[in-house]
Amino acid sequence: MSSSSYDLIYQLHNDNKTLSATTREREMERDKDYGAFMERFTVQPTPSSQQRLLDGLTFAVKDTALATAPAVLAVLRAGATCVGKTVMDEMAYSINGENVHYGTPTNPCAPDRVPGGSSSGSAVGVGASLVDFSLGTDTGGSIRVPASYCGIFGFRPSHGAVSTAGLVPMAQSFDTAGWFARDPVILSRVGSILLQLPDNGLVRPSKIIIAEDCFKLLSIPSARIKNVLVEAVKQIYGDNTLSYVNLGDNVEHNVPSLKNFMRKDIQSQEFNIEPLVALSNAMRLLQRYEFNNNHGEWVKTVKPHLGPGIAERVWEAINARGDNIDACLLVKTELQAALRGLLGDLDVLAIPTVPGPPPKLQTEAASLETFRVRAFSLLSVAGVSGFCQVSIPLGMYDNLPVSVSLLARSGSDKFLLNTVETLYGTLKEQAEIAEIPSS
Repeated sequence: MSSSSYDLIYQLHNDNKTLSATTREREMERDKDYGAFMERFTVQPTPSSQQRLLDGLTFAVKDTALATAPAVLAVLRAGATCVGKTVMDEMAYSINGENVHYGTPTNPCAPDRVPGGSSSGSAVGVGASLVDFSLGTDTGGSIRVPASYCGIFGFRPSHGAVSTAGLVPMAQSFDTAGWFARDPVILSRVGSILLQLPDNGLVRPSKIIIAEDCFKLLSIPSARIKNVLVEAVKQIYGDNTLSYVNLGDNVEHNVPSLKNFMRKDIQSQEFNIEPLVALSNAMRLLQRYEFNNNHGEWVKTVKPHLGPGIAERVWEAINARGDNIDACLLVKTELQAALRGLLGDLDVLAIPTVPGPPPKLQTEAASLETFRVRAFSLLSVAGVSGFCQVSIPLGMYDNLPVSVSLLARSGSDKFLLNTVETLYGTLKEQAEIAEIPSS
């Protein structure tokens, strides 16, 4: 990979300077655009004979995509105009969205809270209405987390459903190219361009399965999220569409290789779902192994100055021994089979996107440990299985954004997007009712 490609993703100053001669101008520009952009420019739509579904829309691109990335070219051909590239967490190795080199984009829903990462600027750009949609990547949660924190839609496609060519890889077993939007119609239209999958139209889900144990991980009253979804499903599809499952038990019984990743200290922690914690442990191990293969030589040679938290994670990956990789791959295979057994072709699984509202800016990492364990327990379900997932905004709780996620089988991306389009009007109504204080 060329050095210019590394500069594009890592956003590091080789001379250790973090401020330029035009600092004041840059700060003024940052204030105007919520600090979302690395660079502003305009790339007009390219001539195309195809239907221009995105005509008149603007978008931004996470700073991990090269200009020639097929996903970028596809939306340009569909009529969208690119207006810049956005800030991201260094090396895409965080879900917070904080960047010590280029500044942390301001969460438009909650300015004193993190925007979520690593696709932080892409989410903020959409949430602040600076663009109509944006492109990002999601390896361990980098679309879903900032979407939840910024109160917008975020779609992580099935693994391999959207080309990641032209993107700097993090961990190929989990890397996906996804997108953000403020409404489900634009979310779906972007999907129509990027997804090379059949569209069966508005097909009614057979079951919407509520993972009840996962909703117990929430730091806010679980009814605020779960009941909104349940009531909306009842109104649109009827009570008989709903089903309930203990996802942890299902995974534990059907993914026997998880025993290799069960840790004794899990049981001593606050409430968690042990099989899902083990699942996230397996994912983290394989992610570190692949990250080291991709970037270890560069990191050891350059020894870049990295921000707090990210530096520790990067060097943990570089120094990891790489044991149990075959067991990690077996977990992936077993989980895919287990979730295909749970979800039929037209079934949807509902879980929280994250365990609660976004944390405060510059929160000490140690105080977020329980939150992070729970977050990655939830995020690893789609991450390891390769199933598609959409984070859906459900308004505010205590003046902070909250969300729910829906998952569907790998390859059922357009079915999932169509389901969100059908559900969202009623979901929004129910969320607004839930926001009204009881007298």
